[in-house]
Amino acid sequence: RPARCYRYCKGKPFPKSRYNRGVPDPRIRIYDIGNKKAKWDALPVCLHLVSDEIEQLSSEALEASRIACNKYMVNNAGKENFHMRIRCHPWHVNRINKMLSC
Repeated sequence: RPARCYRYCKGKPFPKSRYNRGVPDPRIRIYDIGNKKAKWDALPVCLHLVSDEIEQLSSEALEASRIACNKYMVNNAGKENFHMRIRCHPWHVNRINKMLSC
């Protein structure tokens, strides 16, 4: 199904816990990218990407955005001239109603 079916949260959050077993691990593995050892004043610009809507993001969407941003920054700024950190963590499990397709 397309992502627009699961864009907004309906009801309570459904985290992975001992009651909710059998959930795969999130796809995103790397949260810090670029020059991780740079001091706070070594890089001239600080940017924050903030969503104005309360929506749920899948771990696949976070991983795809991380890959795209990393590729753009490496091509334009160089490998050691930026530091990117993903601060959100996909705790909420998206419950997808899978249909049988023949």
